[in-house]
Amino acid sequence: MAHPAQLGLQNATSPIMEELIAFHDHTLMIIFLISSLVLYIISMMLTTKLTHTSTMNAQEIEIIWTILPAIILIMIALPSLRILYMTDEFNKPYLTLKAIGHQWYWSYEYSDYVDLAFDSYIMPTYFLEPGEFRLLEVDNRTTLPMEADIRMLISSQDVLHSWAVPSLGVKADAIPGRLNQAMLASMRPGLFYGQCSEICGSNHSFMPIVLEFIYFQDFEVWASYLYIV
Repeated sequence: MAHPAQLGLQNATSPIMEELIAFHDHTLMIIFLISSLVLYIISMMLTTKLTHTSTMNAQEIEIIWTILPAIILIMIALPSLRILYMTDEFNKPYLTLKAIGHQWYWSYEYSDYVDLAFDSYIMPTYFLEPGEFRLLEVDNRTTLPMEADIRMLISSQDVLHSWAVPSLGVKADAIPGRLNQAMLASMRPGLFYGQCSEICGSNHSFMPIVLEFIYFQDFEVWASYLYIV
């Protein structure tokens, strides 16, 4: 999860987020090179009075500074389109989880199981255990199996919300009367935190999301236990 004074993105736990971080670094390097070149040219123009007469009206220079930006844009666009199509790719998900936004909590429904649903509210500060995070912990964590493709169906019952977990590279709007779809997967077990990312009212800041990824066999035990309870 994020920590104070963090400059970069959160550590990736899904293949999509790893691709997004790589694309971020790729684009940032291009921006850095362009900025350095422009700064160098500006500094040279301000510190020298010499003028090269052959570049005052040269077609070759104009061709270069027209084609070069187009090439740079292609270098940025192709990886971006590749990741965009990867985020919309759904290959036989193992599990379907439906998240419904309310003012101001989330409801979750496991569509592949009968009557497996619960509400997830923010944990009050005076109920927190040592090591739990204020404003990020919930009373009912969403438990999911790791190393499995999970399809998220996201909607809302009242106003606009947004279901976002940065370390998984997932962010989808929750719109009343409409189902949005997203795919997520975690390559390691652990707790991953998110929040509502759409201003939805006075308690918008108090809609945390906690996903707990566990091993597949442990997930089956957890689901069976809920049936017994």
